Amino acid sequence: MLGYTIRRLLALVPVLLGLTVIVFAIMAMIPGDPATAILGSYATPENVARLNRELGLDRPLVEQYFIWLGNLAHGDLGRSYSLNRPVLDEVLERFSATLVLAGAALVLCTVFGLLIGIWTAARQYGLVDRVLTFVVLVGISIPSFWLGLLLILLFAVRLRWLPASGMQAIYGGGGLGDLAAHLVLPATTLAVVATGVIARLTRSAMLEVLRQDFIRTARAKGLGEGRVLYGHAFRAALVAIIPVIGVQAGFVLGGAVYIETVFQWPGVGGMLVTAISTRDVLLVQGGVLVVAASYVLFNLLADLAQTWLDPRVQT
Repeated sequence: MLGYTIRRLLALVPVLLGLTVIVFAIMAMIPGDPATAILGSYATPENVARLNRELGLDRPLVEQYFIWLGNLAHGDLGRSYSLNRPVLDEVLERFSATLVLAGAALVLCTVFGLLIGIWTAARQYGLVDRVLTFVVLVGISIPSFWLGLLLILLFAVRLRWLPASGMQAIYGGGGLGDLAAHLVLPATTLAVVATGVIARLTRSAMLEVLRQDFIRTARAKGLGEGRVLYGHAFRAALVAIIPVIGVQAGFVLGGAVYIETVFQWPGVGGMLVTAISTRDVLLVQGGVLVVAASYVLFNLLADLAQTWLDPRVQT
């Protein structure tokens, strides 16, 4: 297990280096001059040239990349042009809010996805299976941002049960209850598609396990259906389900970026939108890199958990 973990960690090095190249290249291809965006009405040719020289933007792109990569190796993501503060501080502050939203959505989609998948597999071709499968397909097909707007219209505008935006109330806010109330709509919106994916793949994995001989043997011994499903079939199917949950963890983390924009959640998403509009290149690069690296690490953790459950995966 230790050797497999070391090999996987070493395999992450070229992946992360590739991420830095992609992130840097995408930002370099975006039209516009950061110095012009920063200076605004003061963007005279002399001022733009001076600021480009101060920021190092007048150097060749390859040289800019290796300077950025060298600073990144020392934990320095640079300094935000628009905020005048270290990029790492801003990203980590915003990323904590994104993790709260993505974590809540991951819990929701994992719990409901597993339960729906198990129930539909246990009642294959029955009414419950058909109804839940239809609901899952609808949930997968609905664009998340559109669903978010519908939920805001219904529960925030019409019924006034839940807040429409933000992470806490503007006046008199704070506390776990206030946070939970603000989490309901964005976390539900973010979890719907991932719930459908986990449910469908859990159903497939469970059906495959339920056809195996050891399940027939367990039933022949007189074990209850609940024990057969959860004590035997689900434990065997979990090896195939865990990688799916790992992929969906990355999905909800990446999806949180645009769901935050819909619900005005103070996470990385809003930060990136503002940074792109102001052409704050270093802030965009830092935010995208942290989100992408987190996606890769979530998948690594899922693979390690799968290996721990079934050591044969290492071979």
